[in-house]
Amino acid sequence: MRSTAKTQNGARACTVGIVVPLLDESANLDSLIRHLASCDADQVIIVDGGSSDGSWEALCSRRVDNRWCVIQSPRGRARQMNAGIARCRCDVVLFVHADTRLPRDAIGAIRRAILFGGRSWGRFNVSFDSGSLAMVIVAWFMNRRSCVTGICTGDQAIFVTRTALASVGGIPDMALMEDVELSRRLKRLCRPCCLSLVVTTSDRRWRRDGVARTVCRMWWMRLRYWLGARPDSLAEGYRHVR
Repeated sequence: MRSTAKTQNGARACTVGIVVPLLDESANLDSLIRHLASCDADQVIIVDGGSSDGSWEALCSRRVDNRWCVIQSPRGRARQMNAGIARCRCDVVLFVHADTRLPRDAIGAIRRAILFGGRSWGRFNVSFDSGSLAMVIVAWFMNRRSCVTGICTGDQAIFVTRTALASVGGIPDMALMEDVELSRRLKRLCRPCCLSLVVTTSDRRWRRDGVARTVCRMWWMRLRYWLGARPDSLAEGYRHVR
């Protein structure tokens, strides 16, 4: 791990660890590793959920420096995130999807938000890599909605202090909607810090399934969740349409 970060006046700043839950990302792995290696994080933890495409073997052979930790856990994004939290030694945990890229100075922005913003968690704005008009509109609504409701999605790269995580019991062990439920619990502590810096994520799922269909499916699943549907049944339906 790198030495403890310092503020401009030399005082101790919060350390930030990145946790990346990953499954079958061999085609995306080189880009992901290059990107994470360029980030000024104090720790990088990649959690493989039992990949069958060679991702795990490739990760084991690609240790970058002593900040890096590559582990396996049972499959499931929530379980993988909790496994990453257990190995994280930093003050703040930043959850990043394998197909998401952080903006320059993302780590510095998080440190400033936590140290001087009086918040214990937050997220970035999101954009999609294709830049199509449809995806620009989708991203605008995602960012605006989370500012209004305080509910954040994993695509927005959620960050949270370990103290706040511990107070809400970590990541909810759910098959789906773990980001929504985590946001609900963290909102009881404070509203999120909605950073204007933009993370860029892949729109591969949207291109594959169609923008309108994906939006409708996501809203339908979210509505069912708010009405009390079990996450396991929602996840089964999600896997079925995929």
